[in-house]
Amino acid sequence: MAALPSPLRVCRGILKELRLLHGPGYNQSLAYTYVMDQFRKNKVTGERYCRAQQEAHHASHSYLCLLESTRSHLVLHNLYHSKGERNPEQVANLVGLRLPTQPGGKGWDK
Repeated sequence: MAALPSPLRVCRGILKELRLLHGPGYNQSLAYTYVMDQFRKNKVTGERYCRAQQEAHHASHSYLCLLESTRSHLVLHNLYHSKGERNPEQVANLVGLRLPTQPGGKGWDK
C-alpha cells in the first residue's frame, strides 16, 4: 500500500475541490466548516499515538479521491455523452480517425 500524503496536503486538496464545486463563496458552506472542524479535532499531538487519528486521515484521503474522481467523471461525461446522436464522421473524429473518401468512384483520397 502506498503511503498517504500529509494531512495538510489532503486538507488543501479537499478545500480545492470544494472551491471548484461551490465557487468563491466556498468558505461559507457547511461542508467547509465540517471539514475544518474535523481536521482541527483530529490533528496530531505529541502525547500519544492515536489510532482514531490514522483512521480519520485515511477517511479524509478517501474522500479527497472521491471528490477528484467525481469531478473528472463529470468532465468526461460532458465531453463524450452530452451531444446526443452524432454522424459517423463526428464519431471517427472523436476517436482520432478519418473516414475514407472516394471522389467520383475512382480510387481513394490521398
